[in-house]
Amino acid sequence: MRREAREKAFQLIFERLFVKESYGPDEEFFACLKKEEDKAFANEIVTKFSENKTELESLVEANLIGYALSRVYKVDLALIYLALTEIKFCGTPFQIAINETLEIAKRYSTEKSSRFINGVISAILKKD
Repeated sequence: MRREAREKAFQLIFERLFVKESYGPDEEFFACLKKEEDKAFANEIVTKFSENKTELESLVEANLIGYALSRVYKVDLALIYLALTEIKFCGTPFQIAINETLEIAKRYSTEKSSRFINGVISAILKKD
């Protein structure tokens, strides 16, 4: 199921917000996903995130109102990166990416996080 793949990609993006050195292969991390297409999808998200992290950081930072990037709850930041990576670099329709990201947020983040995440993503998409 694609949600599981997204969730695994989110977890690895979250980890990479803290770990600065180079990473090993992700295949072991995605081994729990049953379908090869889900493994490939999750890997594509993480790869595209890694390749475009600087651009994504700039986009988010430019659209935070009243927040510094360093003060954003890291779970929320990883979820924002997940959605933006899918929309901008993986070709996922924005409605699907946002909806799926907000569903994952319900599981991993706070009650108020969905509004914040949606607001930041929407602000970025309005400018594109």
